[in-house]
Amino acid sequence: MQAEPAPEWKRWDAPYFHSSAAPKRTSLEAFLEQAQGMMPSPHLHIVALNGECIGQTTRWEEAPAGGGWWELGVLIFDPRYWGGGLGTQALRQCTDLTFHDTDAHVLTLTTWSGNERMLRAALRAGWHECPRIPQARVWQGRRHDSVKMALLRRECQNRS
Repeated sequence: MQAEPAPEWKRWDAPYFHSSAAPKRTSLEAFLEQAQGMMPSPHLHIVALNGECIGQTTRWEEAPAGGGWWELGVLIFDPRYWGGGLGTQALRQCTDLTFHDTDAHVLTLTTWSGNERMLRAALRAGWHECPRIPQARVWQGRRHDSVKMALLRRECQNRS
């Protein structure tokens, strides 16, 4: 399939940054074939469903290195897969993997108040809201809060 010129996910994934071209929707096999030429990264994982790449998770360590603070991101590209719990599941898996693979003490994710699905997914995954920067983002002529969500390692270990 060809990439959509204006994919729906871009309206929710920090649209105020006007990110680069959308990734092509592709099969998991085609995605892996394309990725073989790239350096593998333990910080980028695909979200696959029925052999199709439908999204990705990312993580990076906040400075200074070794401080135990990691930021995560979750993106489900195709709106057909929104609202069914796949984002929550991907966030839980990325959370667990990050705590397993790193010395992370705290994980954060940053979104905006207009992305209610991401906020709900994080809450369902056991995260809690931290600072809210009021009216920090402008999208389609309207101001939205920047929202930081967080989860401590001990909170993750205590969740059921």
